[in-house]
Amino acid sequence: MSHLIHIELDRLEGSLMRVMGLVERRGFHIDAAELYDLGEKRGLSLTVRPRDPSRNTDTLGLQIDRLYGITRLDADPRAGGKAANPAAKSKHEIGA
Repeated sequence: MSHLIHIELDRLEGSLMRVMGLVERRGFHIDAAELYDLGEKRGLSLTVRPRDPSRNTDTLGLQIDRLYGITRLDADPRAGGKAANPAAKSKHEIGA
């Protein structure tokens, strides 16, 4: 079963590679990826599929939230999506 994850990235060197690497290292296949412009930031929509039933997308989301300069979103920001974890958004923006 595939899951769609929306992410907002700061325009920092290596931010895209950190997200993609984390998803793959945590046991998920990336079936599709779309990168788009959000002005000062970039948006990334990933369609991921667990390699085995023991992989949990909720846990993956929490791990994505811990990455610097990266915020997971509830929905596509082009359609008015908001941060999935408001505390994570402010945490990431402090150092930006």
